[in-house]
Amino acid sequence: MGKALIIGAGGVASVVVHKCCQNSDVFEEICIASRTKSKCDAIKEAVDGGKTNIVTAELDADDAQQVINLIHTFQPDIVINVALPYQDLTIMDACLATGVHYLDTANYEPPDVPKFEYKWQWAYQERFQEAGLTAILGCGFDPGVTGVFSAYAAKHYFDEIHTIDIVDANAGDHGYPFATNFNPEINIREITAKGRYYENGQWIETEPLEIKRVYDLPQIGPKDTYLLYHEELESLAKHIPGVRRIRFFMTFSQQYIEHLMVLQNVGMTSIEPIFYEGIEIQPLQFLKAVLPDPASLGPRTKGKTNIGCIFQGMKDGQEKTYYVYNISDHQECYREVGSQAISYTTGVPAMIGAKLLLQGKWKKPGVFNVEEFDPDPFMEELMRQGLPWHEDFSPVLID
Repeated sequence: MGKALIIGAGGVASVVVHKCCQNSDVFEEICIASRTKSKCDAIKEAVDGGKTNIVTAELDADDAQQVINLIHTFQPDIVINVALPYQDLTIMDACLATGVHYLDTANYEPPDVPKFEYKWQWAYQERFQEAGLTAILGCGFDPGVTGVFSAYAAKHYFDEIHTIDIVDANAGDHGYPFATNFNPEINIREITAKGRYYENGQWIETEPLEIKRVYDLPQIGPKDTYLLYHEELESLAKHIPGVRRIRFFMTFSQQYIEHLMVLQNVGMTSIEPIFYEGIEIQPLQFLKAVLPDPASLGPRTKGKTNIGCIFQGMKDGQEKTYYVYNISDHQECYREVGSQAISYTTGVPAMIGAKLLLQGKWKKPGVFNVEEFDPDPFMEELMRQGLPWHEDFSPVLID
């Protein structure tokens, strides 16, 4: 049915490739492209031999012209961007220049400013609309599935949604004293930034990790959860009518927090360049280089993740609560695709979004967040593709 150019060769990209090959009736051909071609070749070797035809290419995604040239050579129907969020805009530019649809899992973030928001990508709306192209933003799990969950709740269970609490819990144990489950640079920038949440039309800012709650999660148990700012808060505040408050919580162990605080106190999480023996380096990028590669955590990570949304609102004049969530087992994910659950829960939704676009179910001109599409086909695919969801109509609320 279609051809996909997959940009990136990390853990998430590996999952996307595996799942595309499992859906070879839709993904007839794929090209895996990254700065390090040997990583692309390793992914190809792991999945080769099926019905999907796979090629690889070396690509610097910071260079829009290189992306344009590769698109002209491979001629994909869609570009699935699972590279760094710094590269979103150059890849979107290349898609516009070549007439190709676009999908990513995380919104644009300037390399020199620890800040992410959708304004840069939303500014592409008219250009994609005029070109008759679809750009799907933030199609991982959070952002991504959390937006689909919100659209599903609004469509089926609520007349009005008043509050949304997103809870991202990882109870996996990889055995290292300190490691991040996805790109260390992006992960640490996110966690050390000030927190924010949306309430009554205003953004309320908190100090990093200032607000902590303990929440008892199904199959995982009570966990320390910390309020962070996450990009889907911005899009959900815009697209869920009448919502009064949206918050995002993520779990961290005390060991993780202690290591992070030490690294922050000695300057290792800084993005301000320093000179070391005559060479300019960024401390956070150096730290990323010495930490374990998240793609290597799969075989040693045990335990489960639980990610979901807790809603409060009104239905037929009555107060209503609703909790929808997914539980993924790290070892089961590794057995299926060779990656731990964090990569799995991001890569599977990216494939689903691309599949729905190629099938014409999520295809319209412009730039869209996932909650702007019909959630039902996506929710059905989650059940089929390895991310089953569960419902609770009387959940405990986060105070």
